[in-house]
Amino acid sequence: MTAQPPKPPALPVPPGELRASHDDREAVVEQLRDAAAEGRIDLDELDARLEQAWKSKTYAELAVLTADLPRVSSAGEELPPLVLKGGMHGASRGPGRWEVPGRVIAHGGLAGVKVDFTRVECRLTEVAVEAYGEAAGVTIVIPEGWAADTSGMDPGIGGLKDKTTPDRLPGTPLIRLTGSGGMAGVVIRHPNRRERRKLDNNPTRD
Repeated sequence: MTAQPPKPPALPVPPGELRASHDDREAVVEQLRDAAAEGRIDLDELDARLEQAWKSKTYAELAVLTADLPRVSSAGEELPPLVLKGGMHGASRGPGRWEVPGRVIAHGGLAGVKVDFTRVECRLTEVAVEAYGEAAGVTIVIPEGWAADTSGMDPGIGGLKDKTTPDRLPGTPLIRLTGSGGMAGVVIRHPNRRERRKLDNNPTRD
C-alpha cells in the first residue's frame, strides 16, 4: 500500500475572512445608528446597511459597511500599550483601579506576571492581551461577567488554562488573548474564593 504524502499545513485565514460574532455585528449596528443620528447617512441607507450588518458573516463584510464613516475612539484606545515584564522579580497590574489601554503585553520572564482587571472601569468593547508565559507564567484575572476569546493563543509547552465562563454581560469588554504559553503556561480566570472575599469586603478599594 502506497503511503499518502503528508498534507501541507493549512494556511492562516486572512483577518478579514475570520467569522464575525454577534457582538461584532452589534457594534457595527450601533456605529451605523450613531452615524444616522449625526446626519452622516440617511434613514433609507441606514435600513439597508443594518439589514446587511445582521447578515454579515465575516469581518470584511462588516468593514465595508463602516469604511466611509469616521472611526470613533473609546476611552483607552489612544493610550500606549501596557507592557509588563516579569524579569527577576515579577510584575503585576491591579487589583487597584487603573486605566485600561486597548492593548496589554505581558512577558512572564523568570518571576511571573499577574494582570488583574477586577477593579477597573473599562469602556472599550475589546482589550487585546498578548501573554507570553516564558519561564514563570502569566496569570490574567477578569471580573465575573467579562468573557475571553483564547482561540488565537498558542499553548506552548506550559499550556493554556482558560477557567472563564462564556456568560458575557452587556457593556463589558471582550479579552482577546493571543501569545504563547511558553514553558510555564498562561492562566486566565475569574477571581478565586480569596480574591472574591477581598472584593466583597472592600469593593471600592483604589
